[in-house]
Amino acid sequence: MSDVLSGLESMGLGNLSNIELFNDKKQKADEEKKKAEKAKEVKELEEKDLIYLKNVECPCCGKEFKERAIRPGKARMISQDTDLRPRYKELDTMKYNVTACPVCGYAALTRDFTHLSSGQARLVKEKISMNFTGLKYDGDTYSYDEAIARGKLALVSTVVKRGKISERAYICLTLGWLTRGKAESIAEDVPGREAMMSRFSEEENGYLLKAAEGFTEALLKESFPICGLDEYTFFYLLSALDYETGRYNDALKFVEKILINRAVSERIKDKARRIKEAISEIRSS
Repeated sequence: MSDVLSGLESMGLGNLSNIELFNDKKQKADEEKKKAEKAKEVKELEEKDLIYLKNVECPCCGKEFKERAIRPGKARMISQDTDLRPRYKELDTMKYNVTACPVCGYAALTRDFTHLSSGQARLVKEKISMNFTGLKYDGDTYSYDEAIARGKLALVSTVVKRGKISERAYICLTLGWLTRGKAESIAEDVPGREAMMSRFSEEENGYLLKAAEGFTEALLKESFPICGLDEYTFFYLLSALDYETGRYNDALKFVEKILINRAVSERIKDKARRIKEAISEIRSS
């Protein structure tokens, strides 16, 4: 460029002496390029970067312990599976949805952990704490095996304390999600992968069947919202579980309940239509 902007050096703006006067596109492209280069320099967050130790007091035994938890607002949701399993960019949040006392063995979904009556605490102490050998974790994060074990401890605790049917069903659902996540984490070149995937698929299906069974019973015995879901989102979840476990007629019954109701949101209706279309494709193939 000519010396149109000469003299800017005296004002400390020599870096702008060659700026394009009319080519905004080039200027914008240069800015975007610099932003992209800067973004590459930012370290990608790992699972351990989002985890911290929080202090918890057990409502069953009264002991204090430290629990791994996800830093609030750090995990970024990127998608959702057909059965509403949330997927996050940095980690599988389902690995951290249970709080478990390493002393007495009482465990529950984190949102339900403090909801324990004196009578329920007595049942846990009698049937779990008496034989519990403890929990110990050395890593910064929970592995899938550790998370599944914690989920099973939460499930047995919920059964022992006579918790809600829907709570038991939801834990079964999260165990299915964790098993799915574990299968997805297996590298392609692992020896015996095919047999492992078959076993994981069978285990996941078993958890989803139990979840569907429990939710169906909860539908008869509990009031909405159930597990925080309104009536038609709950119907959708049941249709998704029936679809994933091959019970297509049951799935379509819930789909029709959703589609004929004008009050249901288009978002839920669209999800229900996709299940209906998927079943049609399966049956026509």
